[in-house]
Amino acid sequence: MGRRGQSVTLSVSELDKSKLEALALEFGMTWGDRPNISRLVEAIARRQLVIAPNHDWTKERINALNQARTALIDAGRIEAAVMIAHLLLERSELTIPLRTELEQFVERPAFPWRLEVERYIRRQQPFQLSYQDAAERIWQFTIRHAEIVTYEDRQYLDCWCEETEGNQDLPDLTHNWCLRIDRITDAVIAPVNGEWYAELTAILVEMHLFRGLAFAYRSKTAKDEVNEWLAELPQVRRVVRRVAHSFWFMREVLRYGQDCEIISPNAMRDRMKQEVQALYERYDR
Repeated sequence: MGRRGQSVTLSVSELDKSKLEALALEFGMTWGDRPNISRLVEAIARRQLVIAPNHDWTKERINALNQARTALIDAGRIEAAVMIAHLLLERSELTIPLRTELEQFVERPAFPWRLEVERYIRRQQPFQLSYQDAAERIWQFTIRHAEIVTYEDRQYLDCWCEETEGNQDLPDLTHNWCLRIDRITDAVIAPVNGEWYAELTAILVEMHLFRGLAFAYRSKTAKDEVNEWLAELPQVRRVVRRVAHSFWFMREVLRYGQDCEIISPNAMRDRMKQEVQALYERYDR
């Protein structure tokens, strides 16, 4: 006959006892079909069940995990991103918008068309992309270079396209399109013949940085081809950058305010001047 284990007496209220029995049922710790608290305690002692503090994850920890999830998506590691999403959804500390976003992601981890686009990009295969936007307009692009990038926490398909109609960028940049991925719910992809380009079309833009920005600025991108002090203008930094989208470049420059001036080309300088003028008129009414 086997030796019986030593007994331990628990002094708990009826309410706590019922909660322990509910936990035993939840984790399958039963004797026959009845919950068995002793088996529950034994499983905890053997670390088959782990006790951990709950409802105390900081906002910083949650944000870090969610950023890791989005980075995995960018890297094409969808399964790992889904695992992190499931981990986060187990927490009660999530905000309602984040929980909704994660639930939608788990339900549909990646648009099928995106996975197909990623395969074309890896193979450097030109392709045709057709889709309908929220305004029910049909768009069709013949793409000869593409990459998935992140601007201001949203993902975009940066691409060089044969089609230019409707592009409002500078004339030299109208072949470059920046398509927001989450606004393309479905798309038709087909291969096309021809050359795959190494990169987007770009223009060189010179800007001067002043005061504290001149000292604090560090090249944030490999697209900065020149980053130097001007000998003839003390305490002025000269930066020359390869720019593929005037929209995103101007959004950065506007953050710098009067500490940054676009010098050339004139087309980019004039576009910034129009933007600043419109902003002035908005506040001068």
